[in-house]
Amino acid sequence: MSFETVLPIWNAIQGRFHKTVQKLPEADLTLELGSASIGYMLRHNAEVEYMFANWFFGVKIPAGIKLYTAGGPNGPKVKPAFTNLQELVDDLTASNDFLIEAMRNLPHEAWTVPVESPMGPSTPLEAVGRLMYHTGIHSGQISLIQKHFPVKENAAEAPAQH
Repeated sequence: MSFETVLPIWNAIQGRFHKTVQKLPEADLTLELGSASIGYMLRHNAEVEYMFANWFFGVKIPAGIKLYTAGGPNGPKVKPAFTNLQELVDDLTASNDFLIEAMRNLPHEAWTVPVESPMGPSTPLEAVGRLMYHTGIHSGQISLIQKHFPVKENAAEAPAQH
């Protein structure tokens, strides 16, 4: 397994996820299930890509990238709101580009060598699989939140339900 094999699979999954994100109504970014909003999940996805590039591909996270979601949705007491869709799209694009470049630069023989990380040992190939799974989980959560907790537009004008 190598970058040339992994990239088309990665791009297929990420491409679909990014298209979905770009079509999100900005008002939906504040919808949440538990303590994580859709905007939070999008920011988290970008941050995890940076962390994995660092942990499994040995590339330092760029200066200026702040990891707001690393402690999970119950982590920091003051949680920033992630409500600007274009900023989140830009974050996801940048993290994806960063990770792809990290993958591109990994020597062929290193893809199957276990690396110690805060998550325990994993090969870079396994790490990419985990990222694909991670993106899929959050994509499903976003769909679930949108389906079951829609934004109540014009709520003040709606007739009372009995």
